[in-house]
Amino acid sequence: MNPMTIDILAFGIAKDILGGTITQMEFSPGMKVSHLKKQLTDQYPDFQKLASLRIAVNSEYQEDDFVLNAKDEIAIIPPVAGG
Repeated sequence: MNPMTIDILAFGIAKDILGGTITQMEFSPGMKVSHLKKQLTDQYPDFQKLASLRIAVNSEYQEDDFVLNAKDEIAIIPPVAGG
């Protein structure tokens, strides 16, 4: 199958690591959130320095085994410091 391109929204420090609010990545059909995280840390090693990295798909947090689709809205949610 052909790779698909997805837009990824980044917030907080994730935006700094990616160098912008939106980036595009190619992925294969059937790709899971865990694969996306690995691809992100391989391409942007600074993600490994974060205590946690959550992925939201269509405005809902998803676990690592969630399968991504081409039309999903994907957001990287870095750890948030509270006060």
